[in-house]
Amino acid sequence: MLTVLGLLFLGFPSVYALMSLQGMSRWSKTRVEQAPLLPVSLLKPLHGQEAGLEACLRSFCDQDYPDYELVFGLQDPKDPALRVVHNLQTAYPDRIIRIVVSREQIGANPKVNNLSNLYPFARHPWIVISDSDILVPRDYLRRLVPPLGDKRKGLVTCLYGGLDSGTLWTRLGKLFIDDGFAPAVWVAWLLGSRAFAFGATLAIRRETLDHIGGFNALADLLADDYRMGELVRRQGLEVVLAPFVVQTRLSENSLSALWDHELRWLRTIRFVDPWGFSFLWITLGSPLILAGSIALAWGIGWMAVPWVFLAVIVRLVLHYRSAGCLGVEAGPVWLVPIRDFLTLLEWGAAFISRQVNWKGQELKIGRGDGIDPVQDPDP
Repeated sequence: MLTVLGLLFLGFPSVYALMSLQGMSRWSKTRVEQAPLLPVSLLKPLHGQEAGLEACLRSFCDQDYPDYELVFGLQDPKDPALRVVHNLQTAYPDRIIRIVVSREQIGANPKVNNLSNLYPFARHPWIVISDSDILVPRDYLRRLVPPLGDKRKGLVTCLYGGLDSGTLWTRLGKLFIDDGFAPAVWVAWLLGSRAFAFGATLAIRRETLDHIGGFNALADLLADDYRMGELVRRQGLEVVLAPFVVQTRLSENSLSALWDHELRWLRTIRFVDPWGFSFLWITLGSPLILAGSIALAWGIGWMAVPWVFLAVIVRLVLHYRSAGCLGVEAGPVWLVPIRDFLTLLEWGAAFISRQVNWKGQELKIGRGDGIDPVQDPDP
């Protein structure tokens, strides 16, 4: 019984890693049809001056694209991000850059409120929404939006890799993305799922966005990006996972900041995909390999060594190949087991409460992934 249990514990993460590598390979070879480059409105909701904010925003100003505009949104006229955008207006006098400052709210989701305030100022037929901490290549728009020329395709999104600042916490956060999030997407993609829509990038036709109810349809939902993709699919339109990646700059400067951020992600997954969330433990290589090693060694002694060695190698191959595919540096190997065990703790904690922290604002998840501001802490 111990031998069987040990082999199962070693087998689950190994098979998962191999499936992820296969999905990664097939996804990276996909091609999308091109179309005329229609004018694009880029919506950028901002909140606070995060680390590397100006560099991220500059990458959107430097696009090699014939006709696009940038519309930046803030909800506080004293937000330090406003100064960064003013600097960009000075640095790029020929670029169309508009600023919208409004406290208007249509629901409980702060980001959606910001986007709702931006939307009336967007002038073009193609809309691109991107988080503030995203860094993109110069051909980003050229590669992202043309698939929308096919009327069967309703939304284009893309994966992202992590850019750390050299601190322990951002390195751990990077591994959460590179070793956790991206491989899970590749496995789902390999199995035929197209239920993707990531806040790092969402490209959609204006008519499609209006048809699904606009931002009002997302105003009280925590997983606004995922739900946008879901609403698009309900219209019978395809969601495209673009075969290229962008990068997200990580800025967590403490364990508590990292914990809050990742716990919000995991609790969001818990409510939008409870079945998938329940089996997240299969993706955690190090805890399962440790448990499998102990059980197998107890059952067959030294003959367990080759099986354990194989499981470790497969886990490390995924670590390095994932980073390479995402276009980022692989994190230190010694952090891999720490990352896996930290995710295991966060996964357990995600079952306990419905409360999340979004950039300092406490929100509580209601029915589905509906949200309400928190008045009092959870009992």
